[in-house]
Amino acid sequence: MFARITVAAVAAGSLMAGDVLAQGVAAGGPQQAQAGRPATFNVPSQPLAQALTAFGQQAGVQIVVNNSAVAGKTSTAIGGSMTAEHALQLLLAGTGVTFRFTSANTVTISGVPDAGGALQLDPVQVQGAFIVPPQAMIDNAPPVYAGGQVATGGQLGLLGNRAVMDTPFNQSNYTAKKAQDQQAKTVRDVLIDDPSVRITRGDNSPGTDQVKIRGFPVDNSDTSYGGLYGMLPNSSIMAEMAERVEVLKGPSALLNGIPPFGSIGGNVNVVPKRAPNEDLTQATASYISGSQFGGHIDFGRRFGEDKEFGVRFNGVFRGGQTDIQYNADQRALAVLGFDVRGERVRLSADLGYQNQYISGITPYLTLAPGVQLPYAPSARSNPTAQPWGFQGRKDAFGVFRLEMDITDNVTLYASAGAHDYRMGGLYSAATTITNFNGAGTALAPLNFSQYTTSLTAQGGLRALFSTADVNHELALTASTLQQDNGQVNVSQPGGAFATNIYNSTLIARPNIPTPAANKTSTSGFNSIGIADTIFSLNNRVQLTAGLRAQNVQSANFNAVTGALTASYDQTVVSPAVALIVKPLENVSLYGNYIQGLQQGTVVQVPFANAGTILPPYVSNQIEVGVKVDWGTFTTTAALFQITQPSVITNTATNTQSVNGQQVNQGLELNMFGEPAKGFRLLGGAMFLNPVLAKTQGGAADGWIAPFTPQFTLNLSGEVDLPFVPGLTLAGRAIYTGPQYIDTTYPRRMMPQWTRFDLGARYTFENPGAKGKMLVARFDVDNILDANYWAGSNQTATFMFLGAPRTFRLSLTADF
Repeated sequence: MFARITVAAVAAGSLMAGDVLAQGVAAGGPQQAQAGRPATFNVPSQPLAQALTAFGQQAGVQIVVNNSAVAGKTSTAIGGSMTAEHALQLLLAGTGVTFRFTSANTVTISGVPDAGGALQLDPVQVQGAFIVPPQAMIDNAPPVYAGGQVATGGQLGLLGNRAVMDTPFNQSNYTAKKAQDQQAKTVRDVLIDDPSVRITRGDNSPGTDQVKIRGFPVDNSDTSYGGLYGMLPNSSIMAEMAERVEVLKGPSALLNGIPPFGSIGGNVNVVPKRAPNEDLTQATASYISGSQFGGHIDFGRRFGEDKEFGVRFNGVFRGGQTDIQYNADQRALAVLGFDVRGERVRLSADLGYQNQYISGITPYLTLAPGVQLPYAPSARSNPTAQPWGFQGRKDAFGVFRLEMDITDNVTLYASAGAHDYRMGGLYSAATTITNFNGAGTALAPLNFSQYTTSLTAQGGLRALFSTADVNHELALTASTLQQDNGQVNVSQPGGAFATNIYNSTLIARPNIPTPAANKTSTSGFNSIGIADTIFSLNNRVQLTAGLRAQNVQSANFNAVTGALTASYDQTVVSPAVALIVKPLENVSLYGNYIQGLQQGTVVQVPFANAGTILPPYVSNQIEVGVKVDWGTFTTTAALFQITQPSVITNTATNTQSVNGQQVNQGLELNMFGEPAKGFRLLGGAMFLNPVLAKTQGGAADGWIAPFTPQFTLNLSGEVDLPFVPGLTLAGRAIYTGPQYIDTTYPRRMMPQWTRFDLGARYTFENPGAKGKMLVARFDVDNILDANYWAGSNQTATFMFLGAPRTFRLSLTADF
């Protein structure tokens, strides 16, 4: 079995290594670029695995190594300025180990000449004195890709970490560097360059940070934390806690199980931060217009002779008035991460607390039947909001993980976590626009209280083994998530009032007592999954197949009496199959069939079949695609079809059944990386055909689904100016096509919109800390200050406006 020693500090090219060939250095082409470039080396004699890690860091290359070839061997010391090729020859002298530059950034190490049957499996890392096997997850994040904005791979749920070129799905893996350089406030902000993702609610609305992926809503509460659902802040997740933000497009029942809110458009996963090998002390001061000021401390240390103990702390406070009238947003975050590296055991823990308080909260806007959509008002005016409206949110969470290597090829893992969420607020939640001139009726103010407590656990096994002429990656998992929910709201009797989106009516703060939230529901999600990936033909053909059995249990309770009002218990088995074929070393062709699951419902009165338990809604995805890694720049294309069932009513029989259907067919084009030195590109386009295939009475069969644009485009670029060292300019364009508003004729439409952003950052030496850097960042979102209707959450037709022109400024110092 072969393993890869990856150097996280190096923005490497492709994770996909070539065949392991006989001794010597490849001649010609780009392979000689790194091999022949002089560098300064200082690598003392030490165990060969550690020496190769040091060499890779100093040479700026990635190492692919045969574990058995380096075991028990000691390197020769090297020092001074020389080419990477010469340095590696000296380092390996007398070891019997050979090497080959397989690309401009990759060196393959082998102990024996290639016999033609060796296979390259997943990447591993060397952390301190400890080798982390490829099947492990803790301390095994795939390295950063060229340009630093994305990673070379990401977590794939049940299957563990996978390189982009070995992932038979469309997945984007955004880095903490991207989030910091773009001054992202939330995890949702990190997704801004993804054309398959669209925001569905404004930052200051009463709801969660929901998005759409591939045209289907994905709730913030369905964001996973290192693969675990229910552990992250429910409403909004601050970006500073994430080492990676990974977006897997499409359903993922086999990989991740059923999410609590049943999102099928995709899965967003947050990878927690870990202490790096080098000491980290970083402070950031920030400003956001109108008068939001903030600070961020990022502190990391490793302790022990082999740096086996790690501590990472991220603390953030940001608060003040936003650019929106009446609105202020105050957020605080504290996340403490611990990890322990051992010879065959790795442990980690993440403890976090997040607090958010929004005043002048922005109501949802909806459109009355038959009313033409008015021109978009200025979002800066905060249409129909009340100065006294507010919402407070608190989250406390903790996750613990353990991995144990039974052998070099078999790893057991277990994790457990808990999360407590509390939310309360006083506000008018929505306004219905009743004429083209912007007049409307605001809902009566309400006092709302809510809580959710979540407990989760997961365990499993990942193993690598060989049978006949093929290699296998076997994965087993069992998981559980239990949630208790409580909520209550008290509205002001007769409190609805007339207003206007262009000239809002202000009313006095109502005197509504704060109600106590009693338990209203419980839910449980339990699953068992198995998958096997078969590698053959020198890793050029990879076939994955698996099953996950998912049990969903829920119960609803009367909030006053506590009496059980309805219960639900259903089980479904979800299969999946995926194939990768690599006709060329840098080309991956892939296809997949996978399902998504959503919890069914219990039919309520007054329907004739009241009490019927509807089974979980099973969505199906078929996808094919191609990925091409050009060395430091990757392009992908994916064709997909997702079929989602829904409940419709038969008016003739007065019954409800799962006979509705929406079919989203699409083409995604993505690109990322550094096509030229100092020039980075990120983004792409999505063409979508979202069709209502089966509707109530067939009235809207064949219609385009509402609030789902058929074309979206995101293009972001950065360029380092050679004549001003340290200065980088950035720009972004976002286009969203027109969207239908409803399913009545004649159909109303929300206009298309385009937004432009600009930014710059300047990196220079910190005069107060020799050898450390200062980074000044300046960004302007919506530089033309355009007013536009941005979209809707689709399920309730709550519309929102695009944010006004916003300035962001920060200064980051390393010490």
